[in-house]
Amino acid sequence: MALHHSEETHQMLVARIPDATGRPLHEWFGHIDNGPGLLRFDDRVRWLRDEYGLAHGHATAIVHEHALKKAHRSFE
Repeated sequence: MALHHSEETHQMLVARIPDATGRPLHEWFGHIDNGPGLLRFDDRVRWLRDEYGLAHGHATAIVHEHALKKAHRSFE
């Protein structure tokens, strides 16, 4: 996963996603799941930025959290 900022910055971005984007994190996960099926981290970030006009930091945080959630589900 290609995070280019600290974990502290990441957590602050995640906390601000609902206010900054107008949508909760789980809704963004749905967009990724129902989106074009991109596999690469950077492609997903670029798609969110282009499709929804998100800031790079928010798009990166959403894709990272989505990947963590999918990885966690695969172990259940």
